Amino acid sequence: MRLHATAIIFCAITSVWGCAKHATTTGEGVPLTVRVVDAEGQPIATAVVRHPEEAERHRVNAVTGEWTDSVLYLPDGGELVFNPGMTLRLEVSAPQFLTKVVQYDVRKRNNRINVTLQPLVLEEDEFETPIIPFIRDQDRDPSGGGPSN
Repeated sequence: MRLHATAIIFCAITSVWGCAKHATTTGEGVPLTVRVVDAEGQPIATAVVRHPEEAERHRVNAVTGEWTDSVLYLPDGGELVFNPGMTLRLEVSAPQFLTKVVQYDVRKRNNRINVTLQPLVLEEDEFETPIIPFIRDQDRDPSGGGPSN
């Protein structure tokens, strides 16, 4: 009888441990890789990836232009775990490039997004240089006094 009770307790403990282990593996999420390149296909070393609800920006690898993760930490302390079937929105940006918002449906495996950023083109005559006059920038009075009026 004592052996039978020990076997029951052992089975109960191992089944609880097995359920706990399964619960932690499902909470880890699946990895997602975002690769950021320019129009020629070269990695953009200064690119960042960010979720719209997240305050932190994630830098890509400077050599490969890739960022990989399986969970994001939101400002309210919650976690956004990448699970299969969810739709994920990300903002991808870099200096001198237009920001791009991508939407992706997460799958069980092979989650890779290639994002091509377009260069930011500004016309030189589009912006005027402001001229702010200061008193010290005015012509001086030839008599040696202060600024002439």
